[in-house]
Amino acid sequence: MLLDNARTLLRLYWQPAAAMGAILDKGSLLFASLAVLITSFLAPSNPSYSFYTPLLVIAVTYVPGILILSALIGRLGGGIWYVFQRDYAPLLTCTAMAWTASALPVVLLTRAVPLALLPPAAAWLVMVVALGFFLMLMFYAVRTVFGTENWVAAVVVAFSWLPLLAAMFIWGPLRSVMGWIASPFFLYYAYYYLGGEIGNLGAGFRNRQNFRHMLDTAAINPHDGDAQYQLGLIYQERRQYTEAIRRFQNAIAIDPRETDAHFQLGRIAREQGRLKDALAYFQTVLNLDERHRQNEILRELGAVYLAAGQNEDARGFLAEYVEARPYDPEGQYEYALALERLGRVAEARIHYGLASEAARTAPRYRRGFLARWGRLAQKQLRKLPA
Repeated sequence: MLLDNARTLLRLYWQPAAAMGAILDKGSLLFASLAVLITSFLAPSNPSYSFYTPLLVIAVTYVPGILILSALIGRLGGGIWYVFQRDYAPLLTCTAMAWTASALPVVLLTRAVPLALLPPAAAWLVMVVALGFFLMLMFYAVRTVFGTENWVAAVVVAFSWLPLLAAMFIWGPLRSVMGWIASPFFLYYAYYYLGGEIGNLGAGFRNRQNFRHMLDTAAINPHDGDAQYQLGLIYQERRQYTEAIRRFQNAIAIDPRETDAHFQLGRIAREQGRLKDALAYFQTVLNLDERHRQNEILRELGAVYLAAGQNEDARGFLAEYVEARPYDPEGQYEYALALERLGRVAEARIHYGLASEAARTAPRYRRGFLARWGRLAQKQLRKLPA
């Protein structure tokens, strides 16, 4: 376990995206925390803070700030408290590993050559490179933990200085509180009275890792296509598409009639702009099971034809889809877009309105995922001629 975590830490230097996935699958919060403490302890002493300060700032200020920013900007479903319970421990583990990976080279350099002996420009360059590397790792951490789009992860990281700025304004009281928190007596009583709540923060992380371990075990069976498919979904959610594609293709190799794997390969191909591949996968799904015409594949086919500029074909598929599912804001938005491109502005206006209304009245736990289509619909409505 120790060696695995150490290898994952080193892997952050050349495969950051894959390493963040490995941290979620097999990472240890204890190892990540100790790595921060040891790295900080090895750094040149500074009277303004103790060696445990970086870990406490990360745990108490930075990670909660990232969680709140991600929930607000990414419109994550379930609310901030649900996101906090589900993702605090995984994000803290990834952040601690990212901080260690970015700080360790600087610490080792300063042990060999103190920064004070370096030219000012060189010292600043070292610090800027370390900070840039940390922010890059945090981009992958946010994208992997929450499964957000690239722009959401980039915006969250770009504004991640806000919680640190807030901490600076209350640094005096915060430092005093941190001193109490670091007290062995406080830690003992906190664990005694709040141990259950603290344990719950990591329960989801452990359950997620146990589920992944069971899937890996099941995937050893060369006849278990479902395990390969489920692993593909995990990688797809993390936007690790190369591995997701490999897992879905493994599932198809085991069972060529695995329509869900074909469907997900089509979705990935569409997102990557490989429209011909996407059409081929979606057509295979329809050929294997005509009942899929009642499901999201009609919307996906419409979106592919929209991207290809074949607006009439897109309109046909999307009209069939919104007739069956009138409360899907994504389908209504894409149907309205097809109508607008065909010059049917009055009809487009109606369906943009339906898309906005569907997003607004969606169940609470779904609104975060669907809000994007409501915003896009409102934007397009404002562009239409009166």
